[in-house]
Amino acid sequence: APRLGLSVPLLAAMSSSMPAERPSCANFGSGPCAKRPGWSLEGSVGDAALGRSHRSSIGKAKLLACCEETKAILGLPDDYLVGIVPASDTGAVEMVMWSMLGPRPVDICFWETFGKTWYDDAVNQLGLSDVREISAPFGSLPDLSQTDASHDIVFTFNGTTGGAKVPSLDWISDEREGLTICDATSAIFGMDMTPWRKLDVVTYSWQKVLGGEGAHGVLILGPRAVQRLESFQPKRALPKIFRMTKGGKLIKGIFQGETINTPSMMCVEDYLDALRWAKSIGGLPALLAKSAANFKVLADFEAKTGWLEFLCAVPEHRSNTSVCFKMKAPSGEPMGSDAVAKFRKLLEQKGVCFDIGAYRDAPAGLRIWCGATVEQDDLRVLTLWLKWAYQQVQAAQ
Repeated sequence: APRLGLSVPLLAAMSSSMPAERPSCANFGSGPCAKRPGWSLEGSVGDAALGRSHRSSIGKAKLLACCEETKAILGLPDDYLVGIVPASDTGAVEMVMWSMLGPRPVDICFWETFGKTWYDDAVNQLGLSDVREISAPFGSLPDLSQTDASHDIVFTFNGTTGGAKVPSLDWISDEREGLTICDATSAIFGMDMTPWRKLDVVTYSWQKVLGGEGAHGVLILGPRAVQRLESFQPKRALPKIFRMTKGGKLIKGIFQGETINTPSMMCVEDYLDALRWAKSIGGLPALLAKSAANFKVLADFEAKTGWLEFLCAVPEHRSNTSVCFKMKAPSGEPMGSDAVAKFRKLLEQKGVCFDIGAYRDAPAGLRIWCGATVEQDDLRVLTLWLKWAYQQVQAAQ
């Protein structure tokens, strides 16, 4: 195998040059993600309606503001609805699948962990008989043109654990008969997802690009999704937290701040703070620009190292939020999982980088978050520490 030009003696000689700079925030994990720059407990959530009912006037007003501000920042069409639902993005996806899937064949497109979960649930839990798998390995995209416009289509916009994203929505027909159901949790607010009319259902959680807290999901429904809910009654039993209709009509309160179950008003305030911050820096265009600039820092570093390699080989398909890498030994062979673990542990011990390990069932490597709450200069400093830690680990081999 070709060598990378980094002999062990040279690495040993270089290994003492520990960087003098440290990131201002060492949180580079892919969920929960870093809080927004300048966040503080008192300053950001001090106005939370703690001890108040979520059904009180102040509680409902804050929940409604979450829905309305989300819609405004994203620039959703007027007839799209935004609601807060239980159990993070997982809960949002599951309530959609259990409530809407069944009347048509289903194409489920996946190339990483969570998309495969939706496929497994459709087949093994919902027991749907007409489900097509359109899949690819970690770091790759399947041929999305294989989808059938007469089918319902379920897909993840960005493969959080695989580092590959959908580059556009051109493959979705404007004349489709089925619904498009998009798990967008690590894409929304970080990638251009327009035109929204291509997507009938969008789900996400607060804990990704905006750096919110876990446990709450967001559900966005277009008019075609509402029509499905009001015209299709699944034969299977639906738990209370999955029910979005009553008497064959949409429960509109879910999309007006009247949640199905009790939310955390602390987390609600934190999300409102994140939305205010997003608006203050320039809204969605600024969020997208920050994530793109963050990604460029890592892309430039990867191009220079020789020992770091994108898990996704196609540049246009590379995620700019959950950025996934493979690592190489000086021999050019893949770095072993033990060495990768030592690399990460060393960075954590120095307090300069946390939670950047690849997902548990993904190939051994790194996953570094580049969403808008991460600062570009912190990523620049991180690359200095990545280089140092690699030298340390290889010198110790």
